Amino acid sequence: MKLIHAADVHLDSPLRGLERYDGAPIEALRGATRRALEQLVDLALDEAVTAVLFAGDLYDGDWKDYNTGLFFVRQMERLRAAAIPVFMIAGNHDAASQLTRLLRLPDNVHLFATRAPESCIRDDLGIAVHGQGFATRAVSDDLTRAYPLPCSGLLNIGLLHTSLDGRPGHETYAPCSRDGLRALGYDYWALGHVHRHEIVAREPWIVFPGNLQGRHARETGAKGCCLVEVTAEQVQQVTHRPLDVARWFECAVDLDAAGSLEEVVARVEPQLSAARAAADGRLAAVRVRLTGVCPIHARLQAAPDQLINECRALANAIGGEAMWIEKVLIETHREPSAAERLVHDEAFDSLLSTIRNLELDSEQLAELGAEFADLATKLPHELRSGDEPCDPSSVEFLRRTLGEAQELLLARLLDP
Repeated sequence: MKLIHAADVHLDSPLRGLERYDGAPIEALRGATRRALEQLVDLALDEAVTAVLFAGDLYDGDWKDYNTGLFFVRQMERLRAAAIPVFMIAGNHDAASQLTRLLRLPDNVHLFATRAPESCIRDDLGIAVHGQGFATRAVSDDLTRAYPLPCSGLLNIGLLHTSLDGRPGHETYAPCSRDGLRALGYDYWALGHVHRHEIVAREPWIVFPGNLQGRHARETGAKGCCLVEVTAEQVQQVTHRPLDVARWFECAVDLDAAGSLEEVVARVEPQLSAARAAADGRLAAVRVRLTGVCPIHARLQAAPDQLINECRALANAIGGEAMWIEKVLIETHREPSAAERLVHDEAFDSLLSTIRNLELDSEQLAELGAEFADLATKLPHELRSGDEPCDPSSVEFLRRTLGEAQELLLARLLDP
Protein backbone atom coordinates (compact mmCIF):
# COMPACT_ATOMS: atom_id res chain seq x y z
CA MET A 1 0.00 0.00 0.00
CA LYS A 2 1.15 3.54 -0.76
CA LEU A 3 -0.28 6.83 0.48
CA ILE A 4 0.43 10.45 -0.35
CA HIS A 5 0.50 12.90 2.56
CA ALA A 6 0.44 16.60 1.65
CA ALA A 7 -0.45 19.85 3.42
CA ASP A 8 -0.37 23.62 3.06
CA VAL A 9 -0.96 23.74 -0.68
CA HIS A 10 -2.13 27.38 -0.40
CA LEU A 11 -3.60 27.11 -3.86
CA ASP A 12 -3.41 30.39 -5.82
CA SER A 13 -1.56 32.10 -2.97
CA PRO A 14 -1.49 35.77 -4.04
CA LEU A 15 2.33 36.35 -3.96
CA ARG A 16 1.79 40.05 -3.39
CA GLY A 17 4.22 42.75 -4.49
CA LEU A 18 5.96 40.90 -7.32
CA GLU A 19 5.26 43.75 -9.72
CA ARG A 20 7.73 46.01 -7.94
CA TYR A 21 10.62 43.65 -8.73
CA ASP A 22 12.24 44.42 -12.04
CA GLY A 23 12.27 41.35 -14.25
CA ALA A 24 10.31 39.16 -11.84
CA PRO A 25 8.91 35.96 -13.46
CA ILE A 26 5.42 36.90 -12.32
CA GLU A 27 3.41 34.36 -14.28
CA ALA A 28 5.76 31.49 -13.45
CA LEU A 29 5.51 32.20 -9.72
CA ARG A 30 1.79 32.89 -9.66
CA GLY A 31 1.03 29.61 -11.39
CA ALA A 32 3.47 27.61 -9.28
CA THR A 33 0.96 26.36 -6.65
CA ARG A 34 -1.36 25.04 -9.37
CA ARG A 35 1.38 23.23 -11.23
CA ALA A 36 2.66 21.74 -7.94
CA LEU A 37 -0.83 20.34 -7.24
CA GLU A 38 -0.99 18.93 -10.78
CA GLN A 39 2.33 17.21 -10.16
CA LEU A 40 0.99 15.74 -6.91
CA VAL A 41 -1.89 14.19 -8.81
CA ASP A 42 0.54 12.93 -11.47
CA LEU A 43 2.59 11.27 -8.72
CA ALA A 44 -0.52 9.68 -7.18
CA LEU A 45 -1.48 8.21 -10.55
CA ASP A 46 2.05 7.05 -11.38
CA GLU A 47 2.47 5.34 -8.01
CA ALA A 48 -1.11 3.99 -8.02
CA VAL A 49 -1.53 5.09 -4.40
CA THR A 50 -4.29 3.80 -2.18
CA ALA A 51 -5.30 7.26 -0.94
CA VAL A 52 -4.28 10.92 -0.77
CA LEU A 53 -4.25 12.83 2.54
CA PHE A 54 -4.46 16.63 2.79
CA ALA A 55 -3.70 17.96 6.31
CA GLY A 56 -5.16 21.45 5.97
CA ASP A 57 -4.62 24.85 4.34
CA LEU A 58 -5.52 23.70 0.87
CA TYR A 59 -6.44 27.31 0.11
CA ASP A 60 -5.11 30.69 1.19
CA GLY A 61 -8.22 32.29 2.63
CA ASP A 62 -10.93 33.66 0.35
CA TRP A 63 -10.35 33.05 -3.35
CA LYS A 64 -9.91 35.85 -5.84
CA ASP A 65 -12.60 34.10 -7.88
CA TYR A 66 -14.32 30.72 -8.06
CA ASN A 67 -11.75 29.35 -10.52
CA THR A 68 -9.47 28.41 -7.60
CA GLY A 69 -12.03 25.96 -6.26
CA LEU A 70 -12.93 24.67 -9.70
CA PHE A 71 -9.27 23.95 -10.43
CA PHE A 72 -9.03 21.84 -7.27
CA VAL A 73 -12.19 19.95 -8.21
CA ARG A 74 -10.78 19.15 -11.66
CA GLN A 75 -7.65 17.68 -10.09
CA MET A 76 -9.70 15.59 -7.67
CA GLU A 77 -11.77 14.33 -10.61
CA ARG A 78 -8.54 12.95 -12.10
CA LEU A 79 -8.05 10.94 -8.90
CA ARG A 80 -11.70 9.87 -8.92
CA ALA A 81 -11.29 8.43 -12.41
CA ALA A 82 -8.50 6.24 -11.01
CA ALA A 83 -10.61 5.24 -7.97
CA ILE A 84 -8.24 7.02 -5.55
CA PRO A 85 -10.01 8.45 -2.48
CA VAL A 86 -8.99 11.74 -0.88
CA PHE A 87 -9.21 12.54 2.85
CA MET A 88 -8.84 16.18 3.89
CA ILE A 89 -9.31 18.57 6.79
CA ALA A 90 -9.69 22.35 6.89
CA GLY A 91 -6.78 24.37 8.29
CA ASN A 92 -6.74 27.91 9.64
CA HIS A 93 -6.61 29.46 6.15
CA ASP A 94 -9.41 27.24 4.86
CA ALA A 95 -11.61 28.24 7.79
CA ALA A 96 -11.25 31.90 6.77
CA SER A 97 -12.73 31.24 3.31
CA GLN A 98 -16.46 31.67 2.82
CA LEU A 99 -16.44 30.28 -0.72
CA THR A 100 -14.88 26.99 0.37
CA ARG A 101 -18.08 26.06 2.20
CA LEU A 102 -20.11 26.39 -1.01
CA LEU A 103 -17.85 24.19 -3.14
CA ARG A 104 -19.32 20.84 -4.19
CA LEU A 105 -16.57 18.22 -3.98
CA PRO A 106 -16.38 14.98 -6.01
CA ASP A 107 -17.65 11.89 -4.19
CA ASN A 108 -14.11 10.48 -3.79
CA VAL A 109 -13.23 13.38 -1.46
CA HIS A 110 -14.07 13.16 2.24
CA LEU A 111 -13.88 16.49 4.10
CA PHE A 112 -13.82 15.90 7.84
CA ALA A 113 -16.17 17.70 10.22
CA THR A 114 -15.09 20.76 12.18
CA ARG A 115 -17.31 20.51 15.27
CA ALA A 116 -15.83 17.23 16.55
CA PRO A 117 -13.43 14.52 15.40
CA GLU A 118 -14.78 11.76 13.19
CA SER A 119 -13.50 8.53 11.67
CA CYS A 120 -13.72 7.40 8.07
CA ILE A 121 -13.32 3.62 8.05
CA ARG A 122 -12.48 1.92 4.77
CA ASP A 123 -12.26 -1.82 5.32
CA ASP A 124 -11.87 -2.31 1.57
CA LEU A 125 -8.64 -0.28 1.68
CA GLY A 126 -7.45 -1.49 5.07
CA ILE A 127 -7.34 2.02 6.57
CA ALA A 128 -9.15 4.10 9.17
CA VAL A 129 -8.62 7.86 8.94
CA HIS A 130 -9.46 10.04 11.95
CA GLY A 131 -9.58 13.82 11.80
CA GLN A 132 -11.14 17.17 12.59
CA GLY A 133 -10.86 20.43 10.68
CA PHE A 134 -10.75 24.02 11.90
CA ALA A 135 -14.13 25.66 12.40
CA THR A 136 -12.50 29.07 12.91
CA ARG A 137 -9.22 30.61 11.86
CA ALA A 138 -7.66 30.42 15.32
CA VAL A 139 -8.02 27.14 17.24
CA SER A 140 -6.22 27.14 20.59
CA ASP A 141 -7.52 23.81 21.97
CA ASP A 142 -5.82 20.43 21.74
CA LEU A 143 -8.20 18.75 19.31
CA THR A 144 -6.61 15.31 19.78
CA ARG A 145 -8.08 14.94 23.27
CA ALA A 146 -11.38 14.01 21.64
CA TYR A 147 -9.98 11.85 18.81
CA PRO A 148 -11.48 8.32 18.75
CA LEU A 149 -9.71 5.10 19.63
CA PRO A 150 -7.95 3.21 16.80
CA CYS A 151 -9.76 0.53 14.81
CA SER A 152 -8.32 -2.95 15.23
CA GLY A 153 -6.93 -4.69 12.14
CA LEU A 154 -6.60 -1.48 10.08
CA LEU A 155 -3.89 1.09 9.43
CA ASN A 156 -4.94 4.01 11.66
CA ILE A 157 -4.13 7.50 10.40
CA GLY A 158 -4.60 10.75 12.30
CA LEU A 159 -5.16 13.90 10.23
CA LEU A 160 -4.35 17.08 12.14
CA HIS A 161 -3.51 20.71 11.40
CA THR A 162 -1.33 21.77 14.32
CA SER A 163 1.74 23.59 15.58
CA LEU A 164 2.44 20.48 17.71
CA ASP A 165 4.61 21.67 20.64
CA GLY A 166 5.55 24.88 18.82
CA ARG A 167 7.57 25.68 15.71
CA PRO A 168 9.39 28.99 15.01
CA GLY A 169 7.55 31.24 12.59
CA HIS A 170 4.18 29.50 12.95
CA GLU A 171 1.15 30.50 14.98
CA THR A 172 0.32 28.25 17.94
CA TYR A 173 -2.76 26.49 16.57
CA ALA A 174 -4.29 23.28 17.93
CA PRO A 175 -1.24 22.64 20.15
CA CYS A 176 -0.57 19.09 21.28
CA SER A 177 2.28 16.89 22.49
CA ARG A 178 4.16 13.94 21.04
CA ASP A 179 3.19 11.86 24.07
CA GLY A 180 -0.45 12.75 23.51
CA LEU A 181 -0.28 11.60 19.90
CA ARG A 182 1.50 8.37 20.86
CA ALA A 183 -1.12 7.63 23.52
CA LEU A 184 -3.88 7.39 20.91
CA GLY A 185 -2.24 4.34 19.35
CA TYR A 186 -2.44 5.42 15.69
CA ASP A 187 0.11 4.17 13.17
CA TYR A 188 0.69 7.42 11.29
CA TRP A 189 0.04 11.08 12.12
CA ALA A 190 -0.38 13.17 8.99
CA LEU A 191 0.21 16.73 10.21
CA GLY A 192 -0.04 20.10 8.52
CA HIS A 193 0.54 23.81 9.27
CA VAL A 194 4.36 23.79 9.52
CA HIS A 195 5.86 24.62 6.13
CA ARG A 196 9.14 22.75 6.59
CA HIS A 197 9.32 19.00 6.09
CA GLU A 198 10.04 17.17 9.34
CA ILE A 199 9.82 13.60 10.52
CA VAL A 200 9.09 14.27 14.18
CA ALA A 201 9.03 10.62 15.30
CA ARG A 202 8.92 7.08 13.90
CA GLU A 203 7.19 5.17 16.69
CA PRO A 204 4.57 6.02 15.69
CA TRP A 205 5.29 8.06 12.59
CA ILE A 206 4.57 11.75 13.19
CA VAL A 207 5.25 13.74 10.03
CA PHE A 208 5.03 17.27 8.65
CA PRO A 209 5.36 17.10 4.84
CA GLY A 210 5.99 20.85 4.58
CA ASN A 211 4.18 22.98 2.06
CA LEU A 212 3.81 21.89 -1.55
CA GLN A 213 5.39 24.99 -3.09
CA GLY A 214 7.59 27.69 -1.55
CA ARG A 215 5.90 31.08 -1.92
CA HIS A 216 8.56 33.57 -0.79
CA ALA A 217 12.19 33.93 0.25
CA ARG A 218 11.59 32.58 3.78
CA GLU A 219 10.36 29.25 2.39
CA THR A 220 13.62 27.93 1.00
CA GLY A 221 14.64 24.53 -0.25
CA ALA A 222 12.80 21.59 -1.78
CA LYS A 223 9.03 21.51 -1.20
CA GLY A 224 6.59 18.71 -1.87
CA CYS A 225 4.71 15.82 -0.29
CA CYS A 226 5.47 12.55 1.50
CA LEU A 227 5.08 9.14 -0.10
CA VAL A 228 4.18 6.66 2.64
CA GLU A 229 4.84 2.96 2.01
CA VAL A 230 2.93 0.41 4.11
CA THR A 231 3.25 -3.35 4.48
CA ALA A 232 0.98 -5.50 6.67
CA GLU A 233 -0.53 -2.46 8.40
CA GLN A 234 2.94 -1.17 9.29
CA VAL A 235 4.50 1.99 7.88
CA GLN A 236 7.84 0.92 6.41
CA GLN A 237 9.16 4.09 4.81
CA VAL A 238 8.31 7.77 4.39
CA THR A 239 10.00 9.56 1.50
CA HIS A 240 9.82 13.28 0.79
CA ARG A 241 9.06 13.80 -2.90
CA PRO A 242 9.77 17.31 -4.26
CA LEU A 243 6.94 18.73 -6.35
CA ASP A 244 7.79 22.44 -6.43
CA VAL A 245 8.17 24.14 -9.80
CA ALA A 246 10.03 27.16 -8.41
CA ARG A 247 12.55 26.84 -5.59
CA TRP A 248 13.65 29.60 -3.24
CA PHE A 249 17.21 30.04 -2.00
CA GLU A 250 19.03 32.41 0.33
CA CYS A 251 22.70 32.76 -0.57
CA ALA A 252 24.71 34.15 2.34
CA VAL A 253 28.02 35.52 1.06
CA ASP A 254 30.84 36.43 3.46
CA LEU A 255 32.67 39.53 2.24
CA ASP A 256 35.30 39.73 4.96
CA ALA A 257 38.30 41.70 3.61
CA ALA A 258 36.79 42.01 0.11
CA GLY A 259 38.47 45.05 -1.39
CA SER A 260 36.73 45.54 -4.74
CA LEU A 261 33.43 45.07 -6.52
CA GLU A 262 35.07 42.45 -8.72
CA GLU A 263 35.99 40.42 -5.65
CA VAL A 264 32.44 40.69 -4.33
CA VAL A 265 31.04 39.33 -7.60
CA ALA A 266 33.65 36.56 -7.57
CA ARG A 267 32.42 35.45 -4.13
CA VAL A 268 28.75 35.57 -5.16
CA GLU A 269 29.30 33.42 -8.28
CA PRO A 270 29.86 30.00 -6.61
CA GLN A 271 26.84 30.54 -4.37
CA LEU A 272 24.58 31.21 -7.35
CA SER A 273 26.03 28.24 -9.20
CA ALA A 274 25.27 26.01 -6.20
CA ALA A 275 21.69 27.29 -6.08
CA ARG A 276 21.26 26.66 -9.78
CA ALA A 277 22.42 23.06 -9.35
CA ALA A 278 20.21 22.51 -6.28
CA ALA A 279 17.13 23.75 -8.16
CA ASP A 280 17.19 20.54 -10.25
CA GLY A 281 15.97 22.26 -13.41
CA ARG A 282 13.35 24.39 -11.68
CA LEU A 283 13.18 28.18 -11.56
CA ALA A 284 15.67 29.27 -8.88
CA ALA A 285 14.47 32.38 -7.01
CA VAL A 286 17.41 33.71 -5.02
CA ARG A 287 17.88 36.22 -2.23
CA VAL A 288 21.51 37.26 -1.84
CA ARG A 289 22.62 38.31 1.65
CA LEU A 290 26.03 40.01 1.87
CA THR A 291 27.72 40.01 5.28
CA GLY A 292 31.14 40.55 6.84
CA VAL A 293 33.59 43.37 7.50
CA CYS A 294 35.03 44.78 4.30
CA PRO A 295 36.91 47.89 3.14
CA ILE A 296 34.30 48.76 0.49
CA HIS A 297 31.34 48.72 2.87
CA ALA A 298 30.71 52.45 2.35
CA ARG A 299 30.80 52.07 -1.43
CA LEU A 300 28.31 49.21 -1.36
CA GLN A 301 25.95 51.18 0.86
CA ALA A 302 26.27 54.38 -1.17
CA ALA A 303 25.71 52.84 -4.61
CA PRO A 304 23.83 49.55 -4.26
CA ASP A 305 22.32 49.62 -7.76
CA GLN A 306 25.60 48.77 -9.45
CA LEU A 307 26.08 45.74 -7.22
CA ILE A 308 22.47 44.57 -7.69
CA ASN A 309 22.80 44.81 -11.46
CA GLU A 310 26.11 42.94 -11.34
CA CYS A 311 24.41 40.12 -9.41
CA ARG A 312 21.51 40.03 -11.87
CA ALA A 313 23.88 39.86 -14.81
CA LEU A 314 25.77 37.05 -13.12
CA ALA A 315 22.53 35.16 -12.44
CA ASN A 316 21.52 35.54 -16.07
CA ALA A 317 24.88 34.16 -17.20
CA ILE A 318 24.58 31.17 -14.86
CA GLY A 319 20.91 30.27 -15.20
CA GLY A 320 19.32 32.44 -17.88
CA GLU A 321 15.55 32.65 -17.46
CA ALA A 322 15.70 29.81 -14.94
CA MET A 323 17.33 32.04 -12.29
CA TRP A 324 15.97 35.22 -10.76
CA ILE A 325 17.54 37.47 -8.11
CA GLU A 326 14.68 38.46 -5.81
CA LYS A 327 16.71 40.82 -3.64
CA VAL A 328 20.27 41.71 -2.65
CA LEU A 329 20.62 42.55 1.05
CA ILE A 330 23.76 44.50 1.93
CA GLU A 331 24.46 43.76 5.60
CA THR A 332 28.21 44.35 5.62
CA HIS A 333 30.07 46.47 8.18
CA ARG A 334 32.91 48.93 7.88
CA GLU A 335 36.35 48.16 9.18
CA PRO A 336 37.01 49.84 12.56
CA SER A 337 39.24 52.90 12.49
CA ALA A 338 42.78 52.83 13.89
CA ALA A 339 41.55 54.75 16.93
CA GLU A 340 38.76 52.27 17.57
CA ARG A 341 41.14 49.32 17.31
CA LEU A 342 43.55 51.06 19.70
CA VAL A 343 40.83 51.73 22.23
CA HIS A 344 39.67 48.15 22.02
CA ASP A 345 43.14 46.99 23.02
CA GLU A 346 43.62 49.45 25.91
CA ALA A 347 42.73 48.98 29.55
CA PHE A 348 40.20 51.81 29.47
CA ASP A 349 37.98 49.73 27.14
CA SER A 350 36.02 48.99 30.31
CA LEU A 351 35.56 52.74 30.78
CA LEU A 352 34.04 52.99 27.30
CA SER A 353 31.64 50.19 28.10
CA THR A 354 30.64 51.90 31.34
CA ILE A 355 29.94 55.18 29.53
CA ARG A 356 27.99 53.46 26.75
CA ASN A 357 25.83 51.57 29.23
CA LEU A 358 25.33 54.41 31.70
CA GLU A 359 21.65 54.89 32.40
CA LEU A 360 19.77 56.31 35.39
CA ASP A 361 16.16 55.54 36.13
CA SER A 362 13.62 58.26 36.91
CA GLU A 363 13.98 57.83 40.68
CA GLN A 364 17.76 58.27 40.52
CA LEU A 365 17.40 61.29 38.26
CA ALA A 366 14.86 62.82 40.65
CA GLU A 367 17.32 62.41 43.56
CA LEU A 368 20.04 64.02 41.46
CA GLY A 369 17.70 66.86 40.53
CA ALA A 370 16.93 67.51 44.18
CA GLU A 371 20.63 68.08 44.82
CA PHE A 372 20.66 70.70 42.04
CA ALA A 373 17.46 72.41 43.17
CA ASP A 374 19.26 75.20 45.06
CA LEU A 375 21.54 75.82 42.09
CA ALA A 376 18.55 76.00 39.71
CA THR A 377 17.05 78.97 41.62
CA LYS A 378 20.28 80.94 41.20
CA LEU A 379 20.47 80.65 37.41
CA PRO A 380 19.54 83.72 35.31
CA HIS A 381 15.91 83.85 34.19
CA GLU A 382 16.85 83.73 30.48
CA LEU A 383 18.57 80.33 31.01
CA ARG A 384 15.59 78.87 32.86
CA SER A 385 13.03 79.89 30.20
CA GLY A 386 12.56 79.53 26.44
CA ASP A 387 12.16 76.47 24.18
CA GLU A 388 15.03 74.56 25.82
CA PRO A 389 15.24 75.76 29.42
CA CYS A 390 18.29 74.88 31.52
CA ASP A 391 16.79 73.42 34.66
CA PRO A 392 19.19 71.04 36.47
CA SER A 393 16.40 70.07 38.84
CA SER A 394 14.28 68.67 35.96
CA VAL A 395 14.33 64.91 35.34
CA GLU A 396 13.89 65.36 31.58
CA PHE A 397 16.70 67.94 31.41
CA LEU A 398 19.05 65.64 33.29
CA ARG A 399 18.16 62.65 31.09
CA ARG A 400 18.85 64.67 27.93
CA THR A 401 22.08 66.12 29.33
CA LEU A 402 23.30 62.70 30.39
CA GLY A 403 22.84 61.47 26.81
CA GLU A 404 24.77 64.43 25.44
CA ALA A 405 27.55 63.86 27.97
CA GLN A 406 27.81 60.22 26.91
CA GLU A 407 28.22 61.22 23.27
CA LEU A 408 30.82 63.87 24.16
CA LEU A 409 32.89 61.50 26.29
CA LEU A 410 32.84 58.79 23.67
CA ALA A 411 33.84 61.23 20.93
CA ARG A 412 36.73 62.55 23.02
CA LEU A 413 38.00 59.06 23.86
CA LEU A 414 37.75 57.84 20.28
CA ASP A 415 39.30 60.97 18.71
CA PRO A 416 42.68 59.90 17.30
